[in-house]
Amino acid sequence: MRVGFIGLGNIGLPMAKRLVAAGLDTTVYDVVSERAAQLAGARAAASPREVAAASEVVGLCVRDDADVRTSMLGDAGVLAGAARGALVAIHSTVQPATVIEVAALAAERGVGVLDACITGGATGAAQGTLTVMVGGDAAHVLRARPFFDCFAKKVVHTGPVGSGCKMKLCNNLMTYLAWTAAYEAMLLARAAGLPQETLEEVTGSNGNLTDPMRAFLALHKAPAATRSSEGFQGMMRGFVEIAEKDLAASLALARECGIALPGTAMASQIMARVYGLDDENRR
Repeated sequence: MRVGFIGLGNIGLPMAKRLVAAGLDTTVYDVVSERAAQLAGARAAASPREVAAASEVVGLCVRDDADVRTSMLGDAGVLAGAARGALVAIHSTVQPATVIEVAALAAERGVGVLDACITGGATGAAQGTLTVMVGGDAAHVLRARPFFDCFAKKVVHTGPVGSGCKMKLCNNLMTYLAWTAAYEAMLLARAAGLPQETLEEVTGSNGNLTDPMRAFLALHKAPAATRSSEGFQGMMRGFVEIAEKDLAASLALARECGIALPGTAMASQIMARVYGLDDENRR
């Protein structure tokens, strides 16, 4: 299988490395051209169009809706280079409407689109243990399985195009509310004179504290000098931007569905505090 990958960031790069390690003929592209140099065994392309021209299946792991449209559309985009019968798997967390729109344009050219959102983070990508939630035609999902299996331990077909993105928004909503719950429990425990380690021991024993929540709380156990350093704060700002984008997308979907998500709305306003960017009560 000739495959391509666009977007070699924190998660995209280890995903692409898994494709190369599996022996697939791989062509890659990133707007930061130096990133492709980190991928021994793959060919670096000059544009998404060039990636598509060399590939049967293309994975797309870019930041947001605007980047998806830029990568897919226009003279330098994937659809300009993809042959009829090609497949594109969009791994980015974006609005379902974006994927549905792009899929309709791709169908006019005989190109299939899957919204193949992922969960498991950079570690899961590197270890090949991601979970992929895929929206799209069942036959397309089946064709893409050898591609997904390079970096995923589980592939779940969620329904038609757009459903993968909807499922990812639900998944991320749960994650950020869990982060908020863990952070506020930690804050209360500290204020009440209780050691954070004891809180983690109790809540880990009864199942309230999951391993990902424990890993999140570790951020708040770093020394004060580390937490206030520009490198740490810059990393947290990046996480906050992604969290706010994802929660805004969840709230937009909720409005479309005619429901209210007050907990999500509150969490979306305090992500900077939860990640330690605006926490006056840190101890």
